[in-house]
Amino acid sequence: MASQDWVDKDFYATLGVSKDASEADIKKAYRKLARKYHPDQNPGDEAAETKFKEVTEANSVLSDPEERQQYDAIRAMGSGARFSAPGSGSGAGAGGAGGFEDMFGGLFNTGGRPRGGGAGAGDLPPEFADLFGGFGGGGGRGGFGGYGAPAKGADRTATTSISFAGAIRGTTISLRAADGEVIDVRIPAGIRDGQKVRARGKGSPGSAGPGDLMVTVQVKDHPFFHRDGMNLRVQVPVTFDEAALGATVEVPTVDGSVKVRVPAGSSSGRVLRVKGRGVKSSKATGDLLVELQVEVPTSLSDEARAAVEAFAAASAGHHPRAGLADKARL
Repeated sequence: MASQDWVDKDFYATLGVSKDASEADIKKAYRKLARKYHPDQNPGDEAAETKFKEVTEANSVLSDPEERQQYDAIRAMGSGARFSAPGSGSGAGAGGAGGFEDMFGGLFNTGGRPRGGGAGAGDLPPEFADLFGGFGGGGGRGGFGGYGAPAKGADRTATTSISFAGAIRGTTISLRAADGEVIDVRIPAGIRDGQKVRARGKGSPGSAGPGDLMVTVQVKDHPFFHRDGMNLRVQVPVTFDEAALGATVEVPTVDGSVKVRVPAGSSSGRVLRVKGRGVKSSKATGDLLVELQVEVPTSLSDEARAAVEAFAAASAGHHPRAGLADKARL
């Protein structure tokens, strides 16, 4: 959005908050209004759609500390200052550098482009996770009123949630904008929770080309597999005799099962590594880390109890807690 327009727009009033409202108050007000005026809740209602764009624009500025500071400074100057063409002698003074240049000059980089590339949609509430904003920034002209270098459109943002399987194997998601546009975004295999995916050319339009769409990906947990970098961790139960005598057990992986050798004398917590059976991406492949959990039966048959008692008698000389008190001494 062109910052020269900020003089005439009261974003605080648009969101219904005071000028000293906290970030939490602004976010709360935006979420309430976004739900109320969202086009999906008001199909065919142009007034509601306009209001939705206004509250989104207000949130995009007030939720960004730097842009909010700039907005407050511009509004404090009052609405009397207006753009005057270079060399016209009107505005703030002679020499053609007054008016717009003096009022807004500190807010722009070389070529008259707004810092930050324009306003985005800010944080969307979870129920709008498949929507993205970007009503401001990156207009169709470079600079303001045709002045300055051509500007690329602003980036837009979105947040999506995918399954653990989608993160491991890769998937394609469809995102819908407020105007009904649907954009398919490819999520690469091996993506991590919180990682961003860039969809080039899917942002706001601009005279130097459209911006990009930045999608933050949230990955749902899995009840068995737990990610550790590029590795996957699993807990596998084994019987006492398997742990004591050694055994070969079958362990599930994300692409089938694998046989794992349990060394004799293994205890609970021992971790066995299976190479190349972790997370796979275009750049790296992780391992599967198998943590053994020795399972103790909750009930024993008479025969099993007799066998355990015989084992206890045969191993009476083994004291696993020997020296424990010395280790615990303060």
